[in-house]
Amino acid sequence: MKNIIKVERARHNLTQADLAEKIGVSRQSINAIEKGKYVPSTLLALKMARLFKMPVEELFFLEEE
Repeated sequence: MKNIIKVERARHNLTQADLAEKIGVSRQSINAIEKGKYVPSTLLALKMARLFKMPVEELFFLEEE
């Protein structure tokens, strides 16, 4: 799964630590999600989508096979 979290963080002028604090996870979790090493729970994905005011399917998407 791919995501555009890093892009959206930059657009909203947030550090990984800022985003982590706002959604209640560690900065390391944000880093792992951005790098595609960790797939977030549905709840976490929804929290990020709400924070960035965008549909979750625009924030996260499947890679083409």
